[in-house]
Formats: sequence, structure tokens, C-alpha cells
Amino acid sequence: MQQELAFPNRWGGARPGAGRKPAPGRKAVPHRARPLHGASHPVHVTLRSSFRPLRSQHVFPTVCIAIAGAIRRDPLHFRVLHFSVQWDHVHLLVEASDKRALSAGMRSLVIRIARAVNELVGRKGRLWADRWHGRELESPREVRNALVYVLANFRKHATSVLAAGVDP
Repeated sequence: MQQELAFPNRWGGARPGAGRKPAPGRKAVPHRARPLHGASHPVHVTLRSSFRPLRSQHVFPTVCIAIAGAIRRDPLHFRVLHFSVQWDHVHLLVEASDKRALSAGMRSLVIRIARAVNELVGRKGRLWADRWHGRELESPREVRNALVYVLANFRKHATSVLAAGVDP
């Protein structure tokens, strides 16, 4: 009878130091399952862009048109209530009927914005630096604070010219 020789398997499996190394700078949004979502709770969403500036005179209207298109896509299941576009990120207050509608609506929105901006500036590749970050707002106080934060976020990031008035 022939005996087997034990050769170590060197293919596949977990190895120390394997995998893509994290990029320097900010921590990424982890790839975990998103929590369940109830229709009665709006969500404060933040999108970080790797393309800058989103507030330029040509890019900002393109982002607004893409958001308007996403609102018209399926208003019974996904709605963008308010948004604020900054130099390198976007804040949104959205409502969705369930977890699936939130995921599909956000996927549609980020793809629409990315395609429109990339076509406008003649570039290819990723527009968003990371996955979208969402926080469910469960109380009226949280909704009010998020609304004030989104609508007045330009004051935090604005130059002295914009800080005097209300962001259009």
C-alpha cells in the first residue's frame, strides 16, 4: 500500500498580512449589513466625494439635477427631503419605506450623481471616496437637529462671502 506524503497546502486561505491595506487618512465605513429601517424614521446620510469641488458653478447644478431625478424615480418608496452640497461632501435627509427601498434609492442616487458629474467634467472612475454613511433619526429632537445641521452646514464650511446669507 502506498503512503501519502504530507505536503503543506500553500494555496488560498487566510494568510498574515494578506488583503488590501487601508488607505491613509479617514477610516472607511465598514462593509457590514445595514440595520433594519422603519418607514417612520428619516435618515441623515453623508456622502464623501473624492472629486472636488462639488460646489463649483457647473458641478453644483448637475448634482441638483441628479438628485431631482432620483426623487422622481420612486417617490412612494424613497424621497430626498433636504440636501446640502459642500466642497467635498453631500448631506441628505431621506425617507424610505423599508431597508430595501433605502438601499435601492441610495444606490440609484449615488450612481446618478457620479455618472452626471463624471460626464460633465470628462472623467472616469470613482466619484465617491467611500460608502454612504447613514444615521436613522428616531426622535423629533434628532430630526430637528439633523435638519438644522443639514440646512446650516454651509456656515461650518463657508468662506466669508457665503457666511453672510442663506445658502440657496
